[in-house]
Amino acid sequence: MKNYFDLKGRVALVTGCSTGLGVQMAKALANQGASIVVVARRKEMIEAVAKEISDEFGVETLPIRCDITDTAMVDSLVDQVMEKFGKIDILINNAGTGAVAPAEDITDEQFANEINIDLFGSFRVARAVAKKAMIPAQYGRIINIASMYGLVGNKIAPASPYHAAKGGVVNLTRALAAEWGKYGITVNSICPGYFWTPLTKETLDSDWFKEYAKGAIPMERYGKEGELDSTAIFLSSEASSYVNGVMIPVDGGYTCI
Repeated sequence: MKNYFDLKGRVALVTGCSTGLGVQMAKALANQGASIVVVARRKEMIEAVAKEISDEFGVETLPIRCDITDTAMVDSLVDQVMEKFGKIDILINNAGTGAVAPAEDITDEQFANEINIDLFGSFRVARAVAKKAMIPAQYGRIINIASMYGLVGNKIAPASPYHAAKGGVVNLTRALAAEWGKYGITVNSICPGYFWTPLTKETLDSDWFKEYAKGAIPMERYGKEGELDSTAIFLSSEASSYVNGVMIPVDGGYTCI
């Protein structure tokens, strides 16, 4: 019997892997046998996550502290992974932030920070991983975590810098897919809808937002823990070898209406 989603022997680097969706996706890949490089800014948190994944799934893990707005740190990150594992098969670009304020009140600093982390940060990591690991290997799976807000606007939580950055990630995905496909690298995006994370919990748990979500989401609920995992596994695996440059919304239908 063939296991279409076997990731044994693969090395996956996951950014933004200290809490929330990053940890969930890292665990999903570990469950399929992948070794996991746990990357975020907070050292104690990534060390705890790496130990948890290693204990639970029996795979090799490597926690590395990295700020994805720092090019030298990103280059060093990739060098450390190559030194330890000799390859990087899968990259999940998950690190991000979110400024919420009316567009007319957004400061230059807020806008620049959003672009620098969500868009430029994703590019920095993809560039280093492609150049040092995936292009030489003629193989790779890059998964950018965009957002359904990268595909549409919204009327409930003004977040123009976030929309701009994630929209940039969506088209960056297409550009890199077009450029790197010849090297055996696929580049795709997952566009999550509303999921509980430490960043979103306060908003999602409010009565006014729950009411809004009922009308805005065809499935009339938020995403549950684990509902991104199968998409991440699919895009990381051999099963998606001819899927390149696509955006997969996992949003309960939010972007279909």
